[in-house]
Amino acid sequence: MLTVAKNLYNYRELIAALAWKNIIVRYKQAYLGLLWSVLKPVMLMLIFTLVRSLVGIESGDVPYPVLTFAALMPWIFFQESASEGVGSVTSNAALVKKIYFPREIFPLTAMVTKTVELCISFLILAGLMIYYQMVPSIHAIWVPAIILYTMVVALTVSFFGAAMNVYYRDVSAALPVALSLMMYASPIIYPLDLVKQKLLIEHAAGEWSERLYTLYLCNPLAGIIDAFQRVLLKGLPPDWTTLIPGAIVTAIVLPISYLYFKRAENWFADVI
Repeated sequence: MLTVAKNLYNYRELIAALAWKNIIVRYKQAYLGLLWSVLKPVMLMLIFTLVRSLVGIESGDVPYPVLTFAALMPWIFFQESASEGVGSVTSNAALVKKIYFPREIFPLTAMVTKTVELCISFLILAGLMIYYQMVPSIHAIWVPAIILYTMVVALTVSFFGAAMNVYYRDVSAALPVALSLMMYASPIIYPLDLVKQKLLIEHAAGEWSERLYTLYLCNPLAGIIDAFQRVLLKGLPPDWTTLIPGAIVTAIVLPISYLYFKRAENWFADVI
């Protein structure tokens, strides 16, 4: 991670230029421009709210639309950063063949592009909180750290996936499907408190309940989404017991993912 941080600083101008190019190309002829970036979370929020009205999902003291939108923000940021990061090397084949610079710049650029869109989503969330008369507490200072953690998780997927995608183009097609399925294993439609109640209190899975709950928390997004909702909407500090399992998994997988990327980097120009 220190190497990544160093490259992020040394090549900051290149990252900014590539990120700006991505934004311009994507929204150049779109009448709504960057507003398209918030259309997905808004539409999903409305759909989930409709589903909730049919099946009944307890959201506690927090209005369900706000709770769901707050869950969708880090999830979509992770999902799209990882998806674009995986395809970032192959989509910049011309640059890969012409000049050398650290190839991790491409997944980093994809993530920076999505950070701009995330900032717009924060404006929508602020509007929802004003509408429902919700005021964030001092614990909102944890938000930058939570977003940074989400970036690290996205890069963990992007590094390995981008290297694999150079050799096996099926990876970029399969990842969105895998991430869509992973969404249902994350507390987006339902809050994490509901999972905890079912498994730890009601023991819905019998003797496997505690193990399944621990396995559920090994998904880093479970802890991220819960922490994001707690610090912004519930006025509570992050629950470290929900963050630690996923953080351990990330700490183990990230170095392996990055080392694999750097090892495969030497043959990108020949294969791509």
